Amino acid sequence: MNDFAAECEADLRELTEDLLRFDTTEENEAPAQAHFRDRLADLGFETYEWTADADLLADHDSFPDDPGEIPVANRPSVGGVLEFGNPDAGPTLLLNGHIDVVPVARESWSSNPFEPTWRKDDETGTETLTARGAADMKSGLATCVFAAKHLEAASSGLDGRLVVESVVGEEAGGVGAAAAALSNPYPFERDAAVIAEPTDLRPVTAAEGSLMKRLRLTGRSAHAATRWRGVDVLPYFEEIRRAFRELETERGESVTHPLYERFPVPWPVVVGRVEAGDWASSVPAELTAEFRIGVAPGETVAEVEDAFDQRLAEIVANDDWLADHPPAFERFSVQFEPSEIDADEPVVTAVQRAMQRNGLPESDTDPRGATYGADARHYIDAGIPTVMFGPGSIEQAHFPDETIVWDDVLTAGQVLSETVKEFLENKNSK
Repeated sequence: MNDFAAECEADLRELTEDLLRFDTTEENEAPAQAHFRDRLADLGFETYEWTADADLLADHDSFPDDPGEIPVANRPSVGGVLEFGNPDAGPTLLLNGHIDVVPVARESWSSNPFEPTWRKDDETGTETLTARGAADMKSGLATCVFAAKHLEAASSGLDGRLVVESVVGEEAGGVGAAAAALSNPYPFERDAAVIAEPTDLRPVTAAEGSLMKRLRLTGRSAHAATRWRGVDVLPYFEEIRRAFRELETERGESVTHPLYERFPVPWPVVVGRVEAGDWASSVPAELTAEFRIGVAPGETVAEVEDAFDQRLAEIVANDDWLADHPPAFERFSVQFEPSEIDADEPVVTAVQRAMQRNGLPESDTDPRGATYGADARHYIDAGIPTVMFGPGSIEQAHFPDETIVWDDVLTAGQVLSETVKEFLENKNSK
């Protein structure tokens, strides 16, 4: 058992279970955030709270242009601050997590998704925790709290500040983090950040972006008995999907990045939703499909959008019906710009040194890239170097029976605590 586990495990279990019992889907974060803020105050943190400004977010490239499409009411984000020594003489490090979780298909779960379920393997002794948010990422968020408290107990000689932050709306584009990046909620500057996303206890320095586009096709309806009189939208959709899959392959070969060579499909294109037709006995004359398109670090969402728009335009130009009835292909929802920081940033090397001191494999300390988007991009865009490091696997995120190995949570707590110590000791981090 590491020092962190010996000191903090009981309290960490309690807070993690408390957070998991809150259903924080569908913009319902406020009750959990009130509990989190109260718990921070009880533990001696100075607390802050902010709510995003929809008008400000509407000017951000990630969000819809209409403020009315960005739900912000009753969605507070919360931060707690601990100060060490002379706080203005040292750097400020932010430990961040999001409180929101994705919706649940309860019929796919073997247990109540909002009741923490503990299991222990009799042969290996491995203990796991199952609940919605166990991996993504309430365990990581709770770990940040007690990593901070563990450091506070041994903070002699340190100068600086540590902020533990719980933000809302990460799954919907980063509502709380974007607001904090655009308008600093604290009366001091932030020098770097660690986001405790489920990274398998490995440092992630690059995150993929994503473009969300909605395709609408128009055909001509006809009775199924005389289908030749209609214009079926499904073959057109199949042609477009095939062309986009070919472009996905081309981009995988031409757009390269050293941190993404391990992925079989580095910049995926996925049709997540399709709706077509209105009656089984009619030729389908309308189709709506929603695409999620990967954007590589170093690219912009606009550049990738242009490539797919051009590929669609080529198909349209070669077909008389589509030329006369051009498809609509428009952005919807939120867009995720990619993000990346240099592996030599002090916050990255602080994580790596803390990992090494805790016996994690040397190969695991190498920076990695992730094929998902995260709030790191908002802080990086604001000039705050941000690395992701936390317990759990992205393979469990958004899945039924979402599960995390508890020993990994305890290891993350020890590493995060020592990361903060490393960072604060390095006066040049400021």
